Amino acid sequence: MKSVLLIDDDLELGELLKEYLAMEGFELTAVQDGKTGLEQALSGNYSLILLDVMLPKLNGFEVLKELRRKSSIPVIMLTARGESVDRVLGLEHGADDYIPKPYHHHELMARIKALFRRIDMSSDPQAAASQLLEVGELVLNPATRSATRSGEELPLTGAEFGVLQCLMEHVGELVDKDTLSLAALGRQLMAYDRSIDMHVSNLRKKLGKRPDDSDWIKTVRSRGYLLVRV
Repeated sequence: MKSVLLIDDDLELGELLKEYLAMEGFELTAVQDGKTGLEQALSGNYSLILLDVMLPKLNGFEVLKELRRKSSIPVIMLTARGESVDRVLGLEHGADDYIPKPYHHHELMARIKALFRRIDMSSDPQAAASQLLEVGELVLNPATRSATRSGEELPLTGAEFGVLQCLMEHVGELVDKDTLSLAALGRQLMAYDRSIDMHVSNLRKKLGKRPDDSDWIKTVRSRGYLLVRV
């Protein structure tokens, strides 16, 4: 049974989600403040974090910022509907995905299953047997879920790793956003969904510049992205 940690101060929501996820084969633990949530998230006992923005002691962004210094565990941010700035900030701080409140439990379950599909695919034995991907000074190892630039490890989230792996597998080719979303999040993009754009933006910052001072990733407006061939 996969374990999910909910960090949200809504006690009623926690009880409802615990029952609902149990019916779907997931074990949910709920904590009500950011400080306790961060401690639990770093315990290594969970496979996925559901993280609310408005929390006592530490808010969701503070929790995520501290969490990303030590862990790449998948995180779904729970944001207020209409608060697009919260979604952008969540993705900038390293969230894998987001879902606006109030949400239907079926919708949340779909997002959770999508991320677990991505996690399961990343631990597939065939993926573990894959050869290293190399593009210039970039080296990606699917078996260890690690990537380096000039020998230095890149601190990538799971979603960022999925985007980079997909782009490196198709180096020099245009990859559309739906394909990248399936690789990074395990789901297709929704309308007005900027998740992949934000993950690519974060990835660009971590990759830095190529030796000729150009970007590793090229944007093809309204179509997708490509990793520039060396």
